[in-house]
Amino acid sequence: MAAARTPTAGKGAPTPKRSAQEAARKRPLVPQDRKASRAAERTAVAEQRLKMRQAMDTGDEKFLPLRDKGPQKRFARDYVDARYSLGEYLMFGALVFVVISLLVPASSEQMIYVLGAFWVMFLAVFVDVFFLSRKLKKRLTEKFGDVERGTVWYGSMRSLQFRRLRMPKPQVGRGEYPA
Repeated sequence: MAAARTPTAGKGAPTPKRSAQEAARKRPLVPQDRKASRAAERTAVAEQRLKMRQAMDTGDEKFLPLRDKGPQKRFARDYVDARYSLGEYLMFGALVFVVISLLVPASSEQMIYVLGAFWVMFLAVFVDVFFLSRKLKKRLTEKFGDVERGTVWYGSMRSLQFRRLRMPKPQVGRGEYPA
């Protein structure tokens, strides 16, 4: 029993000298073959960009940019992509407004109606985004408890983009709301 309590002596190897450890860690600041190093770095960056681009098309969480990562952002994306939004058509309305304003004289009474119609459309989009943000926040709170900062804004801004141009690409069809 006394033999079991005595500690074993030594650690099996001598402690290495500090100078030997530092010499083992030393690497040159500049690689020997700069051209090859630069080419390898360029290839690695291109591969990373390709992976990120594919993730934007497929919705793969592993390679998405940081602003699009996370379960709450995915839920917000899917929720926004599942609904029709007036914000998608705001740019079309603005384009029509610009074309009409070029064709109609600025002092005419018709221009007042065109401008009024544009402001009504703008107000309708604002109300739509307001109700979307409230409903999205409610659904996020129900599902996740605490809502991450910026997630509701992320969903609101996504609803203002054309569906075909949204990145990451929509992974759900219209009407397929997330559970």
